[in-house]
Amino acid sequence: MAKTYSGDAHWRDASRSARFYFLDAYSVFPILIWLLHARTWTAELAAVLIIFLAILERFKFTLPVFRRWFRSYLAGPYRVSKPWWGL
Repeated sequence: MAKTYSGDAHWRDASRSARFYFLDAYSVFPILIWLLHARTWTAELAAVLIIFLAILERFKFTLPVFRRWFRSYLAGPYRVSKPWWGL
């Protein structure tokens, strides 16, 4: 039997990021790594990563957006107009 439309979802809900209680879904992965490899250094690494991701969220960045911004920052303001294979 086909699943029917419940009426409580809207198309605008598709852009919302997944959350695990108060954490963004990207913050759950360090916790998962720590649970699979429970050592002191992995707990510290998970805490640092969660704090970093919380700071990103404070500035309204998600991890993919921050990665794109950082890659653009590293590339610099000038772009080469010729393709690399035609040089």
